[in-house]
Amino acid sequence: MKLISQVIIAVAVAAGLTLGAAASGTAQGKAGGAGAGRVRHTPMGHPSNAAPKAGDRHEPFRGVAKKLGTTPEALESAYQTAKQANPKLTHGQFIAANVLAQNLGSKNPAITTQAILSGLQSGKSIGQTLQGLGLSAKDAEDAERLARRDAAAAQRATM
Repeated sequence: MKLISQVIIAVAVAAGLTLGAAASGTAQGKAGGAGAGRVRHTPMGHPSNAAPKAGDRHEPFRGVAKKLGTTPEALESAYQTAKQANPKLTHGQFIAANVLAQNLGSKNPAITTQAILSGLQSGKSIGQTLQGLGLSAKDAEDAERLARRDAAAAQRATM
């Protein structure tokens, strides 16, 4: 091989290694010395992370309260009372109990919000509680599905 060919190959290899190292360093944010060319991004403020505004305190109850014919404040107060009686009670269970009682109470007077909450407090699931109040397993499952759908639709209607 001629001397000029060897020099060209050596220069090409050296240039390739230098460019590769520079690209790698830039990708890792290390090129150009201490912080040169680096941009620090601050996290965006999202409404879900923001402190609730004065009127938003009852927001999780607003849509369902309208469906149930009550106020968000009254529904939240009832939730807090039920939560004191059963610390394991979730927001979703409470909403489901109320919607189920409204949907099924006219056909089966034994199905009330309090009866469902009592069943949950004793360790039963909503489905087991509904079966204990006279529904078949299939009817209980269908009623739960409809209650979830109704609650979600009510919540979406307020947004």
